Amino acid sequence: MGSSKEAGLAWLALVQVFCRIDDHLATPGVVALARRASIYLAQRFSDHAPLTIDYELKI
Repeated sequence: MGSSKEAGLAWLALVQVFCRIDDHLATPGVVALARRASIYLAQRFSDHAPLTIDYELKI
């Protein structure tokens, strides 16, 4: 059995065949506030897979 890194890379290669994952760009300070990230693959809207990141922000 391969490593989890190998499995992750294989999954990423498969996903990239079918869709492009959108990006979030953030400064190091904002990255520190990121709590969860997910790639929505349940429904295909186009060749993009929406990336959702939850940030812990105090307003």
